[in-house]
Amino acid sequence: MSLNQDSIDGRLLFAIPKKGRLYEKCLSILAGADIQFRRNARLDVCVVHNHPIALVFLPAGDIPSFVGKGNVDLGITGHDVILEAQMENLVTEVLRLGFGKCALQVQVPEAGPIKDVKDLAGKRVVTSFEVLAGQYFGKLDEELQLQGDAKTKIEYVGGSVEAACALGLADGIVDLVESGDTMRAAGLHAIATVLDTEAVLIKSSVTKHPALEPLINLITSRIAGVVAASKYVICQYNILREKLPQAALVTPGRRAPTVSPLEENGWVAVSVMIEKKKIADVMDELVRIGAEDVLIFNLDNCRV
Repeated sequence: MSLNQDSIDGRLLFAIPKKGRLYEKCLSILAGADIQFRRNARLDVCVVHNHPIALVFLPAGDIPSFVGKGNVDLGITGHDVILEAQMENLVTEVLRLGFGKCALQVQVPEAGPIKDVKDLAGKRVVTSFEVLAGQYFGKLDEELQLQGDAKTKIEYVGGSVEAACALGLADGIVDLVESGDTMRAAGLHAIATVLDTEAVLIKSSVTKHPALEPLINLITSRIAGVVAASKYVICQYNILREKLPQAALVTPGRRAPTVSPLEENGWVAVSVMIEKKKIADVMDELVRIGAEDVLIFNLDNCRV
């Protein structure tokens, strides 16, 4: 199918980061939501085979503007990107997606004299986040009554922000930190967190295409199911009925455990959703109170 204006007319336009830290996870989310497509490597727009949707691959930093101005209907980007683009009043964060989590932090040389963010106020700060850094240090400057040339100097660089201090360009930086390995390797450490962020699903705050709202709600529901499935697993085990109250305290489920009698008198089988991050502790506790045949099953999708 050749791509032209006619081929995307009437379709829901869904913006996806074309590269970077969010791209691969977005593809996984789309697959989990059964959004089927094949992207030509040379094109940034492709049509979805099983829904009236066209995917638009854009730089993450452009997505809030495209969604907020109504050029596309849905988008995935970072919470920090929305604030940096100053589009928070034009887009609605429909869903937090639970990936791409990191922190926008103020970092300074670990061996340097600056130990507190107030010590950095009035000095040189290099960042790729001019708006957020400017707002943060603007409030700090006001609190410390710094005016004119005494105010913090915010300078923009497009990349390799962590090298700015070593090159003598800055006294501190503001940048996104995930594991912190890059910053530690550059001899930097955090003295303040400006913002915690993650990937979010967004739509325009003003409905531009009312006819597409049912499809937007359907896709949102599917993506919410994929996100929930990534946080939970199914735990199944057998236990004596008399010990069921103890087991229910360990695995209460989202509403209540599913309990089924076994052929062996006095025994029941239990099936329940538990948080993925608690798997090991829950299994240990179940075994301690007498549960047997404890099994864990991953979820691909769900509606909860």
